[in-house]
Amino acid sequence: MSLRWQWCASLCTQDFPVAAYEQLRQQVPQATPFNRLSWLQGAERALDHRHLQILLGWHGQRLVLCLPLTLGRETRAGLRLQVVRHLGHPLSDRLALLVADPAQGAMPEVLEQIRRQLPHDLLQLHELVDAEGLLAPWCRASWYSEQALSCRAPEHLIVDSDREEATGTLRYELRRAKKRCAEIDARVIRMAPQADGMDGVLEMLREVEQASWKGADGLGIFSGELRWQWMASALRGLAAEGCVRVVMLEHQGRCISYRLGLLERGRLYDYNIAFLAQYKNLGSGRLLLDEWIRWGLDEGWQWVDASRVSLSRSSHQLHERMSGLVEHQRWSFYTWRPRALLAGTAERIWQWLKPRLKAWRERRQANTVQGLSLIHI
Repeated sequence: MSLRWQWCASLCTQDFPVAAYEQLRQQVPQATPFNRLSWLQGAERALDHRHLQILLGWHGQRLVLCLPLTLGRETRAGLRLQVVRHLGHPLSDRLALLVADPAQGAMPEVLEQIRRQLPHDLLQLHELVDAEGLLAPWCRASWYSEQALSCRAPEHLIVDSDREEATGTLRYELRRAKKRCAEIDARVIRMAPQADGMDGVLEMLREVEQASWKGADGLGIFSGELRWQWMASALRGLAAEGCVRVVMLEHQGRCISYRLGLLERGRLYDYNIAFLAQYKNLGSGRLLLDEWIRWGLDEGWQWVDASRVSLSRSSHQLHERMSGLVEHQRWSFYTWRPRALLAGTAERIWQWLKPRLKAWRERRQANTVQGLSLIHI
């Protein structure tokens, strides 16, 4: 099947095929809020020192592929490499590749198009779901490729039994949180902001995050001018599409804790949380997560999803009531360019060395503990 390829430089211009893009996005079952055009346009407006190119694949008048890609310089193993990424890195929590059925057999040609338009050493795609079949031809066409697990995000299937009080330790924690909130007259509020009220909501969320540890460490989604610009643009657009949800704890007319979620096809992605340090003992995070589930019962949502968590040290409270896990993969494709050969070799050596180094550290730690035990004896 012959496809027509087109490159364009922006998602924000009037000639970008918005309707065709939306039709394509609707055809990909795994598409997430981070595949929405509003989100990606926000990411484009916040680009810094990276070159954007969007590959479009057409089957007749139907758009069957869209890959918005950025090219920039990054340092790997002491080498300055040209690296291609999907637009939205690193703040897009989960992505599906927007490739419809007619384009799936053309993935080798897609890679050729990318290499011609964006010459690079490394093509790396983060937080992808269900991409193995699509990217297998890219593995075969690369000097070295790597598929790595980057996240196991817990998800909770909303069922009628969620209307009942939780059991075990969770019941105790929720009762304690409710009691402490009642003592200071703090109340839980649901918000589904629209476009015309989103600016005020954004300022409120930003104020709480900046006063939290995330703001202090510069790690929040609103930290820095570029991230703020991205979030302001993207969340305004998503609010206009009815995708933004907020649950917050209000005390004396002020937001002291919140969870920000993005709703897509009956799945609530729990994207961000922040709270004021002086109220950390309230247990508001767990209380607000419970509110997500109860809101879902009222509105007919199917899932509450942690969106993205740390692979090794996740403390997301959804682990306490998860129904399953969603795996994210990171894909890396090294070309035959000289720097890519060196960087890929260094990566292969590190992948061979890493488990052995970990085993050595564990043995050393065990021997140290055993030695201290013998000294005490």
